[in-house]
Amino acid sequence: MILQLTVALPVLAAALLAAAGRWLPRLAVDAAALGTAAAVTALTAVALARSPHRPQVAWLGGWGPGTGVGIPLAADPFAAGTACTAAVLTLAALAFSWRYFTEIQAAFHAMVLLFLASMCGFAYTGDLFNAFVFFELMSVVAFALTGYRSEEPSTVHGALNFGIVQSIGAYLTLAGIALVYARTGELGLATAGRHLAAAGPGGGLVTGAFVLICTGYLVKAAAVPFHFWLADAHAVAPTPVCVLFSGIMVELGVYGVARTYWAVFDGLVPLRAVAVLGAAAALLGAVMSVLQHHVKRLLAYSTIAHVGLLLVGVAAATPGALAGTAYSLAGHAGVKGALFLGAGALLNRHRTVDVRDLRGRGRGMPVTGAVFLLGGLFLAGLPPSGTFAGHSVTEHAATEIGWWWYTPLSVAASALTAGAVLRVWAVVWRSAPAPAASRRDGPQEREDPETRVTLGSLPWTMLAPGLVLLAAGLATGLIPGGPVAAAAEAFTGHGAYAALVLDGRLTHPRPVPADPWTLPGFAGAAVTVLLAVLIAAATLPHAAPDGGGGRVGGRLARRPAGRAVGRAAAAVTARLHALHSGHIGDYAAWLTAGVAVLALLTALR
Repeated sequence: MILQLTVALPVLAAALLAAAGRWLPRLAVDAAALGTAAAVTALTAVALARSPHRPQVAWLGGWGPGTGVGIPLAADPFAAGTACTAAVLTLAALAFSWRYFTEIQAAFHAMVLLFLASMCGFAYTGDLFNAFVFFELMSVVAFALTGYRSEEPSTVHGALNFGIVQSIGAYLTLAGIALVYARTGELGLATAGRHLAAAGPGGGLVTGAFVLICTGYLVKAAAVPFHFWLADAHAVAPTPVCVLFSGIMVELGVYGVARTYWAVFDGLVPLRAVAVLGAAAALLGAVMSVLQHHVKRLLAYSTIAHVGLLLVGVAAATPGALAGTAYSLAGHAGVKGALFLGAGALLNRHRTVDVRDLRGRGRGMPVTGAVFLLGGLFLAGLPPSGTFAGHSVTEHAATEIGWWWYTPLSVAASALTAGAVLRVWAVVWRSAPAPAASRRDGPQEREDPETRVTLGSLPWTMLAPGLVLLAAGLATGLIPGGPVAAAAEAFTGHGAYAALVLDGRLTHPRPVPADPWTLPGFAGAAVTVLLAVLIAAATLPHAAPDGGGGRVGGRLARRPAGRAVGRAAAAVTARLHALHSGHIGDYAAWLTAGVAVLALLTALR
């Protein structure tokens, strides 16, 4: 009953809040939503604790294996861990919202709980079509949450871009599911996987099915060139919603690719296309994050970069790389959730998240400053954070299969994104305040306020969630490598998922523990942290009100070679910004090109 309750409880609570919330006092609505999220967190934690030792499988409606119509919910350690991460982030977002929003309807709480139910259902489901249903429920609620402040034109624009791009991806996923059903007559992940494995190489139909199914998941994961919706959505969505978007929703796209490949297409198609698109996302997201002044957009592009690294870890297709990916996913979820809550605190206090307006204005917010400082260092892989463990383990696994390029990619992407966050900390908390006359007070430069009341001091309900998420991002790096390696071995084991779902049997591999505490791991972390600090220092703006380039850049710009480099960099920057035009036609064209590249690289042998 644990798995069923995990999905049903938030759905029932959401229905009650939607029906009766308008007559309930605000305190009762907040308490009901928080209590439901806490209960789901407890249920997912129990499922996670039990998953390595006993089969966690539930067949909905009493239709068991062999009937052809049964829909299973299955919780192996990775599925249970993903659901638990979603529940913890939802609990933190709702706790932050308690005082952050002075006026909010119960419909917001109901949608957040529906979002939680769909994320847990997607993580647990063992059925392709059911995964599509949860995927679409997640997307529809996400569209509504993105456009929650619908009175703002920019909000509607961001939500429409999000909705159209995600819907196109969903239609392609549904077409891929239809191809699998046409080939196997099954929709269950385990049963379809057994049929395809028994039939042997499937040729173009199997390749096409994999490409179409994964397109929808890669759109959700914001892999290049499917990523354009993400920054637009994060810029306009309420800050607590951004915690869920960047902390877990995007990562569920990575989980969907991994689950679909190993449960259904294991050994039938290559993953080189996922590696290429993930590497492109890591580089582009990292560069774009450094170019941002808007803190929420900066964090959104940072998410693209780190999720790109997760996709490359999945594409490596080894248990070691997947173990490192699991460390990174959990660590990134905690750190990025904390950073978005810090951005929300800045927005509430100063009515803007433009770094140029925030210069030196964070000194009365020491806890938020600590979140940005530590969050930036953790993104760089400072031990013993989960990002450190993930980078160390994944880099070792990638080197073993000859992917020498992954380590410099990981170092570069992590250093750039961490340097961008550390620059925010340096400008907002360590710089001298800019004169009031030099601040960019024009309405076109300011963030639309999410709250009507500016709090004089932040209450503990707004500070504690960020600190807890930051501590969780740190603690994930301390999880022993043995259980993580065993979970990854079982996840990638041929037929292991089918044995769990159809036979109720656990596999008990005994792999080499995923040990992040190695000399190369510490060396990589030291180099990445050092580079992040140097990038932050090099990109700091002048103290002068004109907002010139960084100190290093200012000195270089006085030399002929420096001026040439500056002009080239400005041209590249302008081109990158032009690509992210905000026009849905451009984004749909890039999505089409991405599908073509994905199909071509997957079809090559």
